[in-house]
Amino acid sequence: MMTGVTRHGQGAVTRFAPSPTGRLHLGHAFSALRSHDRAGKAGRFLLRIEDIDGTRSRPEFVGAILADLAWLGLRWAEPVWHQSDRLPVYAEALERLRGEGLLYPCFCTRAEIAASLSAPHGADGQLYPGTCRRLSPAEAAARAGEPHCWRLDMAQAVHRAGPLFWQDELAGGVRADPRSAGDVVLARKDAPASYHLAVTIDDAAQGVTHVVRGTDLFEATHVHRLLQALLGLPVPVWHHHPLLAGADGRRLAKRHGAPTLAALREAGEDGPALAAMLREGRLPHGYRSG
Repeated sequence: MMTGVTRHGQGAVTRFAPSPTGRLHLGHAFSALRSHDRAGKAGRFLLRIEDIDGTRSRPEFVGAILADLAWLGLRWAEPVWHQSDRLPVYAEALERLRGEGLLYPCFCTRAEIAASLSAPHGADGQLYPGTCRRLSPAEAAARAGEPHCWRLDMAQAVHRAGPLFWQDELAGGVRADPRSAGDVVLARKDAPASYHLAVTIDDAAQGVTHVVRGTDLFEATHVHRLLQALLGLPVPVWHHHPLLAGADGRRLAKRHGAPTLAALREAGEDGPALAAMLREGRLPHGYRSG
């Protein structure tokens, strides 16, 4: 299996994969630059639009993403991938996992899960308590017409895959602990493939050797490493970089009202100069890395 390229900048293939659900902000710029520069002149920097969430993705934000990255002075290898074009690929992977008995339909609503007193908690909050995992095949078939999602039977999947490890350029060697995520959702009616499934498949399909992203996705890597093992996909090296935070200490995020790159541009900021500042570890007043 491919394990990435360990010499910095030598043949690395990296990617930046934003979701077109809003405008990019300074935190996105920081991550895009880290990914772009990790590829180096000898490698390739790819751009992927993760627009699989049809209820929140907006076409107008795709053009805005391209404009913002170009304003920073970034260039990427063509073509730009769109996850919405790859639904049949994800469906094939789901069918494979179903055929191996690793998925089960879940009919529980979010309210029902939240109300369960027995639900354990993991790094991302409350875990699914496994209610529908206990349905018999006949019971699940009888309810097939009801709204449902498809969950990974984590215990079965971990048993099938065996011990797994992954390498992070900052954290070092990590033993995978996908059980901490519980029975994750891999598909639902309004999202034909989850982030976990789509990103794992696409990184392999695009030949990504180094996955550069923020530390907020560190825990998700345990699940991605498991899916790589189950689907026979190559294993990259990961690089989970620190996140940018505002003066209040909260990480920059759309939901926290982080200023957009468009707003900075309209305020007279120079894109390449801002990129140079971020590369040097300097941040505009009111921000910090953490």
